[in-house]
Amino acid sequence: MLLRPALFLLVASLLVGCVSTGDVDPMRTDKGRDEARDAYIQLGIGYLQQGASGRAKVPLKKALDLDPSSADAHAALALVFQVEMEPKLADEHYRRALSQRSGDARLLNNYGSFLYEQKRYEEALERYQQAAQDTLYPERSRVFENLGLTALELKRREQAKAYFQRSLRLNSRQPKALMEMAMMSYEDKAYVPARGYYESYSALVEQDARSLLLGTRLATIFEDRDKAASLGLQLKRLYPGTPEYQQYLSEQR
Repeated sequence: MLLRPALFLLVASLLVGCVSTGDVDPMRTDKGRDEARDAYIQLGIGYLQQGASGRAKVPLKKALDLDPSSADAHAALALVFQVEMEPKLADEHYRRALSQRSGDARLLNNYGSFLYEQKRYEEALERYQQAAQDTLYPERSRVFENLGLTALELKRREQAKAYFQRSLRLNSRQPKALMEMAMMSYEDKAYVPARGYYESYSALVEQDARSLLLGTRLATIFEDRDKAASLGLQLKRLYPGTPEYQQYLSEQR
């Protein structure tokens, strides 16, 4: 994603000193400083979206120089340090952002994802639960999906299933929730629901080794030999060195 030239122009215009007409320097007003801060934040986010995390830190630091308590600047820096694999710094900035906006569902979800990435599953679950309380958050279905994945890591299978079901009620096109429900239904020998979840998942995303293995098993159960063979060939061609392919081979004997 390219940075919009307007962002550069906005920053430049906000940082211009007194004009010849004698107008007040915008950086001497609260409104001017707030606009400059927001422009720096957008510039930093633009660099981050380009994959230039190092360059993103420069305007984000300037935003914090203007407003040390800016939740948006701290949240953006948290993402920068998360990308750069600096977990202590990322954690610090997430906490600073949440100290200003403790009920922000987007922030809570992002922080939860960071904690999940760090294998801090109990903490991640708590943050996701807080995010899920915002019934107007447009990505609430994804929060419940994240709750389900976290519950699985904590070996809380029934809780995970309930979270995935909530996710799919809010949005029936959440791929991870569909895949996990397909897998759990298969394990429970509920093969008809398993096939429904699996087919919905397959229509949304490119399949990986795990889903292809499940697909071959379901096709075999429903005696669809052509489909089982086709999925098995895909597994062999795309993922020949995986444990899933070895498992598939063992099940063919």
